[in-house]
Amino acid sequence: MRLFVGIDIEPAIRERISKFVEGVRNFAPDVRWVNAETFHVTLKFLGETNKTEEVKRALAQISASPVTISFGETGYFPSQKQGRVFWVGMEAGANLATLHRAVDAATQALGFEGEKGPYRPHLTLARAGSGRPSRTRDDHPNNKFQRLQEKLTALPPLEFGTMTTHEFFLYESKLSPRGAQYSKIDRYALGS
Repeated sequence: MRLFVGIDIEPAIRERISKFVEGVRNFAPDVRWVNAETFHVTLKFLGETNKTEEVKRALAQISASPVTISFGETGYFPSQKQGRVFWVGMEAGANLATLHRAVDAATQALGFEGEKGPYRPHLTLARAGSGRPSRTRDDHPNNKFQRLQEKLTALPPLEFGTMTTHEFFLYESKLSPRGAQYSKIDRYALGS
């Protein structure tokens, strides 16, 4: 199975972000837009694995507090000039970073690779080219987001809402020509 660990987005926030995307998608017609039904906050991408049951047991041992997240502003990975990923940013307290570290540690104990850089939580809206968020030697200016960038600079600061989550999930990701399809395969409660 192809797995990742993440946080689901509240319906009202999902709807606000979806309406925003509908309003701006024509300014970047040559990119792959993410379906609103699949919006999530990734805590850890695990990839293809046959360790599903071990992952479930490890994640069930995590003890962490609820996480409050505010969604707003937009940006690009790896940079605005070389954008391959268009995202909505988020502000979150220490609880999100603590949860991320706990998930990373639990999965590293099972042999999954640990995070190499700082955790940069975001909600992916669109991808251009490879969609890789990190820099590579082959990076060059990418103008697929240029018109979108120009339009967004004229907007006031964006705010999509704040939510507090009391759970996180193990997801299965199935790739298809229509894009990735995500299914929740296990739920984990966050304490109070």
